[in-house]
Amino acid sequence: MARIYFVRHGKAAAGFSEDADPGLNELGHAQAAAIAPRLIAANPVDLLASPLRRARETALPVEAALGRTARIVPAVSEIAAPVADLAGRGAWLRGAMQGNWSDLSPAHQQWRLGVVDSLLELPQDSVIFSHFIAINAAVSHALGDPRMVCFSPENCSITVLDNADGRLRVIELGQEAKTVVG
Repeated sequence: MARIYFVRHGKAAAGFSEDADPGLNELGHAQAAAIAPRLIAANPVDLLASPLRRARETALPVEAALGRTARIVPAVSEIAAPVADLAGRGAWLRGAMQGNWSDLSPAHQQWRLGVVDSLLELPQDSVIFSHFIAINAAVSHALGDPRMVCFSPENCSITVLDNADGRLRVIELGQEAKTVVG
């Protein structure tokens, strides 16, 4: 069994429909520093991060304290919108978030299973720096909830899962806050 600390990235410098890969803003950097002590105290064996800047920057305080670099795992990246332009990405995501996973394309449903499988494969306690929808993909699977969004993790919230007996189980949902796709 592995204990998994699934961290939503800190506050980004731009929204989903404004920049494809923003870093953190000043508040986001402060949020990342504020959660680092809890994650360090968890004594994780492995650090993992989405390849996107906001997730990698959220990992920096923990990496510095532990003297390790997070392994980049594309499977825990942000969900890909089926449209290329930024405004269309935001509109698609706002609509998708209102429905169920079964409403999405087979590719998006496969992406969700990829998130879940990546967590089930973890052999040891790990911290993963990731994104709102990826965290919801795991939590909705663990709870058997068909909704794409079953809770609203705050920036830098920590959702704790475990993967005992080949199943994901929610130990603790992270702090919640209203999220607006910008």
